[in-house]
Amino acid sequence: MGLTPAQFARAAALEVDELRMRRLVRMSYGELHTLLSGDPAEAAEWVGSAAQCGVPAAQLRLGRMLLEGRGLPRDPAAALRWFTRAAERGDAQALNMLGRCCENGWGTPLDLQLAAVHYRRSAEAGHDWGQYNFGNLLFDGRGVVRDRCAALHWYLRAARQGHGRAMNLIGRCLEQGWGCPRSQADAQYWYRRSAESGYFRGQYNHALVLLECGLAAAAAEWFWKAASEGDADMQRAILATLAGASDSALLRVRSRVAALRPD
Repeated sequence: MGLTPAQFARAAALEVDELRMRRLVRMSYGELHTLLSGDPAEAAEWVGSAAQCGVPAAQLRLGRMLLEGRGLPRDPAAALRWFTRAAERGDAQALNMLGRCCENGWGTPLDLQLAAVHYRRSAEAGHDWGQYNFGNLLFDGRGVVRDRCAALHWYLRAARQGHGRAMNLIGRCLEQGWGCPRSQADAQYWYRRSAESGYFRGQYNHALVLLECGLAAAAAEWFWKAASEGDADMQRAILATLAGASDSALLRVRSRVAALRPD
């Protein structure tokens, strides 16, 4: 009994995948990294073949491409399936992406409790974004019982890996006494570290600290970095903060930020 056209097409596709996989396993790490992380349109077929053959990194990359519509038509439901396959093999980044899908309703109904489960598994596996995202759910009490002390614990774990957003939130917790005793000095330390990591909200908060200390020139530099890296809301916040400024360095920054905001 012969193959149906559909069966033949699937067999042919599997053979192509296998041939690509044989080439993939002969590549050096550098060649493989370049191929799988390169231009999405050029990498799509190779990423798909590697994903089909069970490579978690490729499954994660394919999921991201499908989620964002880069190199392939956007398909959140298909992205979710690939994240699931990678997560089943213990991939911490894929577990974090499953959490994001559940938190935002990407390819699946919104489910904050399930998002927390995935984020926690990612966090416990040591992934900084999983730690940060699980901390956010704990901080706000979404999908889990609100526990700002536990949230701070996970922010600290992420910050130790260089996560700038987590550093900024540690600063906020210490400044406001959320889940810990207040400590302005420690808050300033974490704002500075967040700023130096390149996170625009950390840069803004660090600039505020410098401004309060009378260091206008240094504050002006960080305000400009925050405006350059940040979004429209950040630029508006900086303009409002500097509305009554009289220092020449701050006035120059205000003028430059205003030029970014034609409205």
